[in-house]
Amino acid sequence: MESFQQNANDRLSSGCSLFPSLETARWFHFLGICGTAMGSVAAMLHERGFRVTGSDENPYPPISTFLESHGVCVFRGYRAENLPSDPNAWIVVGNVIKRGNPELEEVLHTKRPYISLPEVLRFFFLVGKRNLVVTGTHGKTTTSSLLAWIFEQAGMKPSFLIGGIPANFGYGCRLEQSPFWILEGDEYDTAFFDKRSKFLNYLPETVLINNIEFDHADIFPDLSAIEESFRRLLRLLPRSGWLVMNWDDPRVRALASHSPAPVVRVGFSQGADVRIEDPQMDPGGSSFCLGKTVFRMGLWGEHNIRNAAMAVAAARCYGISWETCQEAVKSFRGVRRRQEVVAQVAGITLIDDFGHHPTAICQTLASLRKRFPGRRLWALFEPRSNTTRRKIFQKELAEALSEADGVAIAAVHRAAELSQEERLDPQQLVSELRNRGKTAFHQPDVSGIVGELLPLLAPGDVVVTFSNGAFDGVHERLKERLGSQ
Repeated sequence: MESFQQNANDRLSSGCSLFPSLETARWFHFLGICGTAMGSVAAMLHERGFRVTGSDENPYPPISTFLESHGVCVFRGYRAENLPSDPNAWIVVGNVIKRGNPELEEVLHTKRPYISLPEVLRFFFLVGKRNLVVTGTHGKTTTSSLLAWIFEQAGMKPSFLIGGIPANFGYGCRLEQSPFWILEGDEYDTAFFDKRSKFLNYLPETVLINNIEFDHADIFPDLSAIEESFRRLLRLLPRSGWLVMNWDDPRVRALASHSPAPVVRVGFSQGADVRIEDPQMDPGGSSFCLGKTVFRMGLWGEHNIRNAAMAVAAARCYGISWETCQEAVKSFRGVRRRQEVVAQVAGITLIDDFGHHPTAICQTLASLRKRFPGRRLWALFEPRSNTTRRKIFQKELAEALSEADGVAIAAVHRAAELSQEERLDPQQLVSELRNRGKTAFHQPDVSGIVGELLPLLAPGDVVVTFSNGAFDGVHERLKERLGSQ
């Protein structure tokens, strides 16, 4: 006991603290550094003058080269010897890291200080800042990207952390001296040791809630658990802040009474403070009115009109003029992997989309109908998220994908981890789509999908892929095969 106490005293006297601070921190080591947010925050810490290293199972471009260009050393694979020699270095544990990871086990065995990524943001970047946190099941990335662009156009130079790549910036993370932070607030869990939603760490001044649906079946047992997480977030709002909410969503609307801050209601519905009127869509984009101001943008779909209105409403809370908002919306170029045209080959348009929830898939297909009127629409779907891998949305996925003319279903990602009873059934999904009069087939791999799809395609067709992963490079394979025909 004496030796243990002496060791504790030595660590405290050498500057080790139970809580992170700028005074004691010198070195950060990231477990799972090649995650998009992990890599971005690692680069920001290096920019602030800290020593930064990290490990990942399989570092790959572009994130590996991005980190190297920022002077961050990345180890391939997880080994105890990768850990910093400095016992006071903070270990940042990504939420993909599980017990059994050799570096994590060494951290726990040697009692090193460790911290989650959202906590790093909270303690080292967000304290004392004016943080706008964009939340909801859908539309977070687009809304936060547009909000950051509006602030940028207003000359307010916001820092931001977004779970995608806004085309206007070319990167999803930026550190500025401005007091403003725009954050995409994910309701997913924080780390293996903290199963609360990430957004509870973000010290919000203003919260935007786009919508609330069931998702993340590996984390939340039911919809009520997700709703409780949002209620917890609202308890953190200061009275001097704002809650900007989608008044068209009854689950969001029910949260209004839980806000200690003023509420701004946005939507098409009667009673909205910022009411969306006269929505129009054509092959060139969308237009809508907020009061007397007409907005035009190069995005399609009612959901994107609402995303834009939410961003504008939040910007108005900070005194940004209608004219600046109008010009920013007009010049906003969207987000990569959100209805992104990646190629046009042999008269066929290939589109990449991150959609993996039935609602998002349905909204995207509906907007593509407006964007490409009269053209045949094919949907390629990879059941990859922790929710769509399961049977939870078996019926809803059939309904959503039936918005397309033809559908290809890939294998369930990491299917062996789930029992047959709880796993999505691709063949049943195909049968349900065929019963709805759709051309549909299941192929377990991309080679099979491309091989079966190619004879069915004709000039003028539009092919959109839905996956929250790389989908094994299906676009490049289609592009190559179409180009060689």
